Formats: sequence, structure tokens, C-alpha cells
Amino acid sequence: MRRIIVGITGASGVIYGVRFLEMVKRYAGDSEVHLVVSNTAIDILRYETELDKGSLLKLADKVYTEDELGAPIASGSFKHDGMVVIPCSMKTLASIAHGITDNLITRAADVTLKERRRLILVIRETPLNLIHIKNMELVTLAGAIVMPAAPAFYNRPRTIDDMVNFIVGRVLDLLGIENDLYRRWSGYTEE
Repeated sequence: MRRIIVGITGASGVIYGVRFLEMVKRYAGDSEVHLVVSNTAIDILRYETELDKGSLLKLADKVYTEDELGAPIASGSFKHDGMVVIPCSMKTLASIAHGITDNLITRAADVTLKERRRLILVIRETPLNLIHIKNMELVTLAGAIVMPAAPAFYNRPRTIDDMVNFIVGRVLDLLGIENDLYRRWSGYTEE
């Protein structure tokens, strides 16, 4: 059974996290999902979607609060197949980059890095300043994958769902989870 840790932070784009949880269950139904949602993410969820906190939490097998630093996922002895922070705020990126583990999302990310497991940070900010870029460099050097939530257009998205599915499909790809959420590049073709 695959174990995945998911952190949803207070960046705009909480729909990416929601869709990722839905699609992990769809494409890797045998996965055990451990979820941490920041307090700010709950506010963003209410503002940006029609969902409530209860609906979001039902998408995971285990749920923790951000201040639950004694949770199993805060330890390197907790075996898992990867962690995704989706969306990842610049505050969370900075904390991870500098080893500040003052909440469960940043602690689990720090442990993921030290144990040399896959950490994917789906950042959602634009434009970027030099501090953001330097923090992305630091986490990349530490072993994380920084994935901006920047959908492609070669697949000719027609809806917001198409754009969200592209990003979520790419994250699933990075975790080795087969999916058909987006049309893959096959070269220039005449249509």
C-alpha cells in the first residue's frame, strides 16, 4: 500500500489540493493519505470554493491539525512514499528552505527531506521576488521538487478544471501514479 502525506497551505489555489486528494483516490485507491490542512487554508477553502472543511477532510484517511507536532508523520520512522504540499505558500516554502519546523506541515516536510524521500512543493505565487527564488533554490538543493502551478496550453484547456487537472496529473506523474488527467505532449501535429 502506498502512503502519501499531503499538506494544504493558505496559498490561493486550494482547488489543486482538493483535486489532488480526489485523484489519488481515483488513480491509486489503495493509497493511505495523511492530510494536514493549515488554518489559513480552511479560510481560503471557504473563499475560493463551495466546499466546507468536513468535505475536504473526508478525502483523506488520516487527518492532523497543523499544531499536532506529535503526529506519526512528524517522525522519520514513519515510512511513506512521498509528500506533496499543494498549494504551497511562500511562507511554507521559506520555512522548509530554512529548516523552521513550527507546524506539522513544515516538520513533515523537513523529515521527508532528511529521510531522502520525495517532497513536491506546488507553489502558487506570481510574480516571484528574489527571496522566493533563493528559497526555491535551497529546497531544490535539499532534494525537493518545486513545481509551480503553471498549467500548459499545448493540451488546449477549455475550462479551469482542465488547467487544474493538468497540474494534478503532473504531480501524480512525479509520484509514479498512472493517470489520464491531461493530454500528453506528442509532438507538433496538424489537426
